[in-house]
Amino acid sequence: MFHPRRTLRALLLPLAAGLALTALPAQTAQAASTLTNGGFESDGAGAALPAGWSEYGTTAASFAESGGHSGSYRLSHWSSSAYKVETYQYLSGLTNGNYKLTAWVRSGGGQNSAYIALKNCGSAEQRTNLPVSASGWIRIVVPINVTNNQCTISINSDANAGNWINVDDLTFASGTSGTSIRGSDVSSIAKSEALGGTYRTSSGTTADPLAVLKSAGQNYARLKVWVNPADGYNNKTRVLAMAKRIKAQGMKLLVDFHYSDTWADPGAQSKPAAWAGHSYTQLKSDVYNHTYDVLNALKAQGTTADMVQVGNEINGGMLWNEGSTSNWSQLAGLLNSGYDAVKAVNSSTTVALHLAKGGDLSGTRWWFDNAVANGVKFDVIGLSYYGYWHGTLYDFQTTLDDAAARYGKPVFVAETAYPFRLDSEDSHENIINLDSELVSGYPATTAGQTRWMNDIASIVEAVPNGRGLGVFYWESTWTAVTGNGWDPTDSSSGNGWENQALFGYDDRALPAMAWFSHR
Repeated sequence: MFHPRRTLRALLLPLAAGLALTALPAQTAQAASTLTNGGFESDGAGAALPAGWSEYGTTAASFAESGGHSGSYRLSHWSSSAYKVETYQYLSGLTNGNYKLTAWVRSGGGQNSAYIALKNCGSAEQRTNLPVSASGWIRIVVPINVTNNQCTISINSDANAGNWINVDDLTFASGTSGTSIRGSDVSSIAKSEALGGTYRTSSGTTADPLAVLKSAGQNYARLKVWVNPADGYNNKTRVLAMAKRIKAQGMKLLVDFHYSDTWADPGAQSKPAAWAGHSYTQLKSDVYNHTYDVLNALKAQGTTADMVQVGNEINGGMLWNEGSTSNWSQLAGLLNSGYDAVKAVNSSTTVALHLAKGGDLSGTRWWFDNAVANGVKFDVIGLSYYGYWHGTLYDFQTTLDDAAARYGKPVFVAETAYPFRLDSEDSHENIINLDSELVSGYPATTAGQTRWMNDIASIVEAVPNGRGLGVFYWESTWTAVTGNGWDPTDSSSGNGWENQALFGYDDRALPAMAWFSHR
């Protein structure tokens, strides 16, 4: 079949090739106030230049093909040799204001860069990188403030031979996006400093770690609370002292109640020694009194908690066995005791419930369906998501989006992290220390760690209806310091996490702190 546009393009190619790296071509794309052919359905498979779009660079690497996100076709970037290509569309006649581009994307990873941008819109260019997801489609968003009645939508690849991306179902409409929480857990600082640990800026100057994190863009800090820990750290007194430092930096405070003397997580929810043998009725009072006591003391010193987790990674419940998920009515009573104590101290403090396994859709639904059925009160949902344990980025987005929609609540990532190297600084084996444990497309390098955090933040930003609050990194300041190990009862225990801190083995701030400046 005669295809006039392909014939025209064939005639233009030699001319374009001669100009390729000298100047951007004139804006010849269809200038319209609405996005044209955002689903790449206009041409069928094999369209070298999709209708409504223009190309620049290695134009043969940009084409439409079968296998869409919702329809039959998609845009792909791919070449058997290294390539740089931009597929773009120029919009004019726009009413000034805030807009949001939404796109569904996949990427095999490995590119120098692969991103969607909004540029020439009158305000600073905005970009969102494509997360590495070879099978499942991921939704990303790019917000922009249009001030000059026009905007260019730009899909970019700077890629090595064989690298590929798929893009589909783009929409450009009024709206905005961003995240309000760019935080990290800093519970390790006090003990680290007491044992001689130091923290440095990226240039090597010794500094307050909280100040370093704040200058990078951190706006929220998370502190865990243990009832009566063996080493005295992370108890009420230490939390009060650290809260003063956090608030002095202008950061908000998340208080994470474990309701234990040591780590509480899906595999362990041990009662504090002081509450051992208490009846269920007593435990409800214990939860209320402990929660109220810590939070009221924080309020009294002028450092009121902004958010509180009632329990930590409580997939199996808490205060076993009375508060196990095998007895939902009792677990609900304990959780509501915590909620009521939080609100009694300060009614505007946000109450979060926190599960691990952020890629487990069915498990997260099961848990919160039971919580709702049993009248559990909560304001927001927090999920831990570690990509090397908790499923793919697609699984993560699916679970996060579903939780926000199904329960009508804001969601956030309560914990995530990624290694910047695999070897240990101390004699304790790292929890993630093999290439085979890593997430495909995210190497254990400073660049891989940075990419991981930006992509996690992008997925949270894309939660529909503005329900994605943000992300807490775990644990940004837990560097290798002799004595500051895993076990509060054993000063010789090592740290299996120093390769996932945000300070390096030279104690300097790592490049991944750049994620704190994510929208």
